[in-house]
Amino acid sequence: MPDLKLSKLPDRTPVKITVTVTPELNKALQAYAELYRETYGEAEPVAELIPYMLESFLAADRGFAKARRERSSPKRG
Repeated sequence: MPDLKLSKLPDRTPVKITVTVTPELNKALQAYAELYRETYGEAEPVAELIPYMLESFLAADRGFAKARRERSSPKRG
C-alpha cells in the first residue's frame, strides 16, 4: 500500500441528538442566532449553530482537554 500523507478519513456520519432546554436558554439561543444574523448578514437556525457552539465550548475547556488526553494516553506501570 502507498504511504499517503493523508490518513483515512474518520467516520462522518451525522448523529442526531435531541435535547430539551429551558425557556430561558431557548430565548438566549434565539438572541444569539439573531446577533449572528446581524453580524454576518446570514440567518442560521439555532439547530445549525448549536453543534458549532458545543464544539467551540469543548475546545476551550482546558480541564476537559487535559482529562481526555490523560484517559487516552497509554498506561505505564
